[in-house]
Amino acid sequence: MEAELKDQLSSDLKQALRTGDKVKLSVVRLVLAAVKNAEMARQEKLMSGFLREHQISSDDDEAARQTKLSAIAKQAELIAPQAKLENADILGVITKEAKQREESIAAYKQANRSDLVAQEETELAVLKTYLPQAASRDDIINVAKKVIAEVGAQGPRDKGKVMPKVIAQLKGKAEGREINEVVTELLK
Repeated sequence: MEAELKDQLSSDLKQALRTGDKVKLSVVRLVLAAVKNAEMARQEKLMSGFLREHQISSDDDEAARQTKLSAIAKQAELIAPQAKLENADILGVITKEAKQREESIAAYKQANRSDLVAQEETELAVLKTYLPQAASRDDIINVAKKVIAEVGAQGPRDKGKVMPKVIAQLKGKAEGREINEVVTELLK
């Protein structure tokens, strides 16, 4: 299933091209490239074991090579849809890009580079248009309480059961540090 967010990014790229919005064009291209890289890395990871099993060697005759190449091509076709990023994964990519901008802004402010601060802030503003509203502490507490009840967590030792589910539900809406603090408090 193709992610709606990826479709929105592609549409916004075309719109930015039409309107000549160079900043948005640059940022959206960067995000789409990062999404493509993440998809390629996921596909490579999914294919790696299969490729080891079907490695072509110099000892193989032509028929064996063709058989292995055919099997690799079929496997790549099967894996390609699995490697596509869903909206939550794309939000993760955008969040990562936004964090990089925030770190750059802090570094440029420290170096008194107001020109670069302005550029990074403009790019960050574009990135934020794709991110959902940040979850409040109360929202994080509510989600964490529901997950704790679902998994039947009793104390700190059950944190490993709770954290992945809470993080998945709040991906792109809250930072892992905040989630960790809330879950730790609730499991005391």
